[in-house]
Amino acid sequence: MKDTNCSYCMRNELLDAFGLFVCELPSSILVLFREQSHPGRCIVAAKDHVSEITDMTEEQMDAFYRDVRHVAAALHQAFHPDKVNYGAYGDTCGHCHVHLVPKYRDAFEWGGTFAMNPQKKFLTEEEYQAMIEKLKAAL
Repeated sequence: MKDTNCSYCMRNELLDAFGLFVCELPSSILVLFREQSHPGRCIVAAKDHVSEITDMTEEQMDAFYRDVRHVAAALHQAFHPDKVNYGAYGDTCGHCHVHLVPKYRDAFEWGGTFAMNPQKKFLTEEEYQAMIEKLKAAL
């Protein structure tokens, strides 16, 4: 099921405003977050337009979180963070998704909660593409 007003469902300019589509995974899509204060920050969003994990069957939920785990492992391999933080929000979005935020010791926001969108670091298109290729190679 898709929602035509949803950035994750439509993968159009709504998504482009904050992220870059990376690839499809078995039960989700992977999006690189444009704001890169935390190198490698990305989002895993369910393929279907569901608001809560409680809207998923047990099998769908298990598959979704397998994708989250797979991406986290790829982030560790590609970007070598000291820790990955996870955030599952959606007060205004209505589409189940998880932010994966690599954290680096002695770097931005180490030891604290990550800002939703700090608006501090944006890359060139070439830098985004290099990051996407590095992430894909680790998947």
